[in-house]
Amino acid sequence: MSARFATLRQIPSSIWVLGFVSLLMDVSSELIHSLLPVFMVTTLSISVFTVGLIEGAAEATALIVKVFSGALSDYWGKRKPLAILGYGLGAFTKPLFALATSAGWIVTARLADRVGKGIRGAPRDALVADIAPPELRGAAFGLRQSLDTVGAFLGPLLAVVFMLLWADDFRAVFWVASVPAVLCVALLVWGVQEPDKPQAPKRVNPISHANLARLSPAYWWVVGVGAVLTLARFSEAFLVLRANQGGLALAWTPLVLISMNVVYAACAYPFGKLADKLPHTQLLGWGLLLLIGADTLLALGNAGVVFWAGVALWGLHMAMTQGLLAAMVADTAPTDLRGTAYGFFNLLSGVAMLVASGLAGGLWQSFGAATTFMAGFGFAAVALVALVLSPRSCR
Repeated sequence: MSARFATLRQIPSSIWVLGFVSLLMDVSSELIHSLLPVFMVTTLSISVFTVGLIEGAAEATALIVKVFSGALSDYWGKRKPLAILGYGLGAFTKPLFALATSAGWIVTARLADRVGKGIRGAPRDALVADIAPPELRGAAFGLRQSLDTVGAFLGPLLAVVFMLLWADDFRAVFWVASVPAVLCVALLVWGVQEPDKPQAPKRVNPISHANLARLSPAYWWVVGVGAVLTLARFSEAFLVLRANQGGLALAWTPLVLISMNVVYAACAYPFGKLADKLPHTQLLGWGLLLLIGADTLLALGNAGVVFWAGVALWGLHMAMTQGLLAAMVADTAPTDLRGTAYGFFNLLSGVAMLVASGLAGGLWQSFGAATTFMAGFGFAAVALVALVLSPRSCR
């Protein structure tokens, strides 16, 4: 126990602040997103297939934009201003959800919100890698991910409370989401100190052929594994819809994300710390096995012990893989190209997310919910086989 707290004390204060910044934005976002799939289907009469396309396009937009923001942060040599811009745009879009009266409003709000996430994501991850000592990098990413995920279950928890207090008034809950978003931007502006960097003699294009050639086969292997894993892990909106299909009342549907994120938040830091000591591929393999188990249970049931066990395994696999992949990117990319490296990693993951969520919605609508989760099982199994068979030189 004392060793654990000693490690926490060694993590720089700016990483703690970045974690609380993520926490506040996740409270804001999850107040909305934990209710949004059901709001779209029940209030706006949007089909499940369309929900899948909207969710896939939104998440893909965020991941693709990270390519350009990451490369720009490398070229500019600064990460924090882009992070402020991204979080600020996210805060600006929150009122649009409360005003939405059609699918067009939702598409506009989701895409704008995810553009903000895309702008801030790669520079923020590169900033964590810049600040954290190499021997604490896994723990630093795990800590930020844990705090981020605390917000991801506090948001849905508050959504349940407000929905019960305000008689299922979706729009009133959406208005409240603006408050933590504004606080998040203020904390980032005044609470994070970006480390000074040596002035480069000449600025060069981070995505030039010469610079991209410096990204090693080991890095591209991480990118490929991350993309296949994303294919297996579509939007969590489908977990919420699965619970609603099983008869969970509207006000209580955020419990799905609360349960998943409690597990995620509790385990992300311990697994991040473990990643500093164990082979990364070993942990990644265990994470894929957990996802296979989650998909199996979610295919079998939409209520009761089977469903909730599947949700818990989903959160556990997220805790084991998300911070791990971020640390693997940092370990395999040159220091001056970290923003670009995170950008390309997220570009491929973004394309995979678009395909995965569209496919998940189409399978759900055409063949039923169980088929959606069995498809996730299949992609996770493919990723696990690729992990086992890949050359050691690429790991």
